[in-house]
Amino acid sequence: MRKKIASFRDWEVYRRSDKAAIIAIKQIIPKLLREEKYDLTDQLRGLANAVPRLIAEGYSRRHQPKGFQKYLDDTLGESNETIVSLSQVRDIYGVEKDLRNKMIGEYETISRNTYRLALVWDSLAREKDKSASEVKRPNPNLETIS
Repeated sequence: MRKKIASFRDWEVYRRSDKAAIIAIKQIIPKLLREEKYDLTDQLRGLANAVPRLIAEGYSRRHQPKGFQKYLDDTLGESNETIVSLSQVRDIYGVEKDLRNKMIGEYETISRNTYRLALVWDSLAREKDKSASEVKRPNPNLETIS
């Protein structure tokens, strides 16, 4: 039996992205050269932080299917950009390749999970729209009373 979602913290994709952001910020970014402070370091820090934050903010808009969908799309984009930044860090600096490879794999999982969540949410929104339109439609088989 699945656990009821009562908060964005209940989603695995949020928990994974939050944990991955902390690892990136504490273990990877400090290893970069000082020359990268205003480029790759800031970019990676911003991207890593953005993924769990977008999920949390999007959750607050879950009652707006299109609004929430936009946040999931943005989350997927930020996660994919994080993969690119981590790949560049690995390829340019080669420091702690195992950790970076693990983190790239983690963000690939986060991206897949975000995409799946977006598909499920879209499907639920369509079902809700369909149900609402069926309720509003008058039944043509009923006689109208004048």
